[in-house]
Amino acid sequence: MQELLNHPAVQGGLAPFVIALIVAELLQRLRLSGLATIAGFAITVYLVSDFAIEPLTSARKIVLLGLLSALLALTLLRLNWRPLRLMLAVAGGIATVWMALRILQQQDMTSMLLWSGGCALYVGWLIFWMDTLHAAPVRAGSAGMALGLGTGGSALFGASALLGQFGLALGAAASAYLLLQAVTNSRLPCGRSFTLPLSFIAGLTGCLAVLTAKLPWYALPVLAIIPLAAKIPISEKMKLWLQSLLLSITTLSCTAGALYLTWRVAGAPPF
Repeated sequence: MQELLNHPAVQGGLAPFVIALIVAELLQRLRLSGLATIAGFAITVYLVSDFAIEPLTSARKIVLLGLLSALLALTLLRLNWRPLRLMLAVAGGIATVWMALRILQQQDMTSMLLWSGGCALYVGWLIFWMDTLHAAPVRAGSAGMALGLGTGGSALFGASALLGQFGLALGAAASAYLLLQAVTNSRLPCGRSFTLPLSFIAGLTGCLAVLTAKLPWYALPVLAIIPLAAKIPISEKMKLWLQSLLLSITTLSCTAGALYLTWRVAGAPPF
């Protein structure tokens, strides 16, 4: 059993998928199904590192910030203050610089400012535009699946197994959340408990993979299109499985683009 739990495919794929499926269903009546993504991510972290904090590396900062963002999202469930979306994006950008600070400090001043601004902008962008989907569970699920798989797959291609598992766990959890809606033909509660931690963790993971692995920086703008791709006009009268399919095809095309760009630079993943 322990050997099975130690398998990377189980840690970053099967386990978060199953846990997210269970959490999404059990918390549906409490309107907290959006916590499925952070639950899936958490089980992967537990299996990979057992939530160790010391030393506080950049990867462990991602875990800490991701969990804190989920707690923050719970406090914002009923808050629809208009400037909040921008405030979350700015806060996410600042947190991104803190996450990568030790790495950025090893560069010259010009490079440090350039990378700091670029990473902060990327994470803030994802938080802002994913937040626009927090009331659209099918669109959010499709975008979350594509963003997680794209980030994790690109990080894996870029020779970072840990960051690859982080991203793939998000993608697997979002896939479970989306699949449950397609199968039952009923929308699950979403909210910022789904969109905020997912976009935050995916953004941080992508930035760290660029800074420490072989993920090319220009793959990130392709991934950044995903929340916008999930906003394509489709009829709300369609069955949810058909909506999920159409939205997934659109968003996963961005995932495929990012994977292709990374493959061109880094080659095949180190399986």
